[in-house]
Amino acid sequence: MLHCQRNVMKNGLAASVILLAACSSASAADPTGDWRVADGVANIRVAQCGGNMWGVVAWEQQPGGRDTNNPDVSKRSRPTLGMPILLDMKKKQGADSWEGQVYNAKDGQTYSTSITPTDADHLEIRGCVLGFLCGGETWTRVAPPIPPSPANSMAKGSKPNATTTGTAAPKTTVGAARKPADQVGDICLLGDVARLAH
Repeated sequence: MLHCQRNVMKNGLAASVILLAACSSASAADPTGDWRVADGVANIRVAQCGGNMWGVVAWEQQPGGRDTNNPDVSKRSRPTLGMPILLDMKKKQGADSWEGQVYNAKDGQTYSTSITPTDADHLEIRGCVLGFLCGGETWTRVAPPIPPSPANSMAKGSKPNATTTGTAAPKTTVGAARKPADQVGDICLLGDVARLAH
C-alpha cells in the first residue's frame, strides 16, 4: 500500500511539473509589455491593437529625441517618444512569433522583421534588408504583459482608465513613493497607431 501512495505522489508531482511548464511557456509567448532595447537607450511598449502587435517608444534615455532621419521631411521634427517602431505585427500561424515591419529611427528605414518571445523576460527581434542581410537583437522585459487595449475592450463594456480618458489620476498620499508619470499611456490610442490599426 505504501508503494501505491508513492506512485500516486510521483504521478501527482509529475503532473504538477508538466502543468507549471505549460503555464510558463504560455506566459513566455506574450510579447506585450515594456522592453528595454539591447543598447539600453529606449524602452519599447508592445501592445495588441486592432488584432496585431504594435510597439512604440515608451521611454528614452536621452529625452527630447526627434525623428531627424525620416525620409519624409514633414516627420523629421516629430518626437521619438510615442513614435511607432514595431508596425502591424501579425501572428505567425503555428508559432509564438509575429511578423511585420520595424522602423529604425537611426537610419530612417523600415525593415521586414519578426518578434519572438524566447522566455518570459526576453524578446528576440530579427530583421532583414531586401530579404537578406539579416540581423537581430534581444530585448529585456522591464514591465509585465499588458491587457488588450481599452480602445478595443471598451466595445465589450469595460471601463476606461484615467490614462486613456485624459482625466486626472487619483492623488497619492503625502510622502508616498511616486512612480514617474507614464508619458505614453495606451499606445493603441496614439494617432499614428490608431490611424493604421483600426
